Amino acid sequence: MKPANNSSAFYAPGPVPVEPKDIPLYLQQEFEKIQAAVNRLADGHLDKIHAAPSKPRDGDFRYADGTNWNPGSGIGFYRYNGSAWVFLG
Repeated sequence: MKPANNSSAFYAPGPVPVEPKDIPLYLQQEFEKIQAAVNRLADGHLDKIHAAPSKPRDGDFRYADGTNWNPGSGIGFYRYNGSAWVFLG
């Protein structure tokens, strides 16, 4: 099984094991991945993203890479105000 990725705030579940005996380990690893993602968000971490979100909502925050996705002022933090991305720094 894939180990928990402790550097990202995103969570993606792993494949569910076929053998019932493997489920306890699978669940433990999934809970650890979820815990790591939640803790990073609670600490204020934002992953750098490389494409605009498809459905931004008023109040969203993103860390743009400034190259593949440049909302206007290059690399940095942006807030969506309901109609445009506003550079925060």
